[in-house]
Amino acid sequence: MPTLLYRAAIRDLRGSEILPLNHLRERHPDIYEREAAKYSYRPQTMDNAVHPLECRWSDVVFLSPVHPAPIFDALREAGRVGPTTLTYWTIDADLLDPARTCILLKRHDPLFRPQPASDYLPYSAATVATLSTPSAKALDRLRNLNATEPLLPWADIPHILHRGPIAVSLFRDADGRAVSP
Repeated sequence: MPTLLYRAAIRDLRGSEILPLNHLRERHPDIYEREAAKYSYRPQTMDNAVHPLECRWSDVVFLSPVHPAPIFDALREAGRVGPTTLTYWTIDADLLDPARTCILLKRHDPLFRPQPASDYLPYSAATVATLSTPSAKALDRLRNLNATEPLLPWADIPHILHRGPIAVSLFRDADGRAVSP
């Protein structure tokens, strides 16, 4: 059975690749504006170094080794989200090039400081498989979010960072069907 990585399904998908923010800025400025707005209260984050890939935060595509269901279940318990249908895509972890991919052991930091190089791990599907269960600490933080805290579901979930575009054809929807542009 393959080790899967997850990402939110993309609305308004254009083209045949999932693009990092910096590529969106050049190719689809309107989508870039929408996606960059997520960083409006922490714009410095987009320039954070991704040490092992020798690039910046806005040069990578983000994936998660954790299925979104337990994360959103915890948010529902906190009353921060209502009943939702999770729309996500998966990709087999073996399909990513380890030379262009790394793992970030993400830590929730309300000040959004850059994480040190020591928080990054080399990428392998075997390592990803060990990170597929969210920590009790991460789920507890989500279950106890108050109404004034920013809604950052992935703040302390490991991140898989891939430098550059990823072909949409490599992804499957939640039902296992190929995603097409």
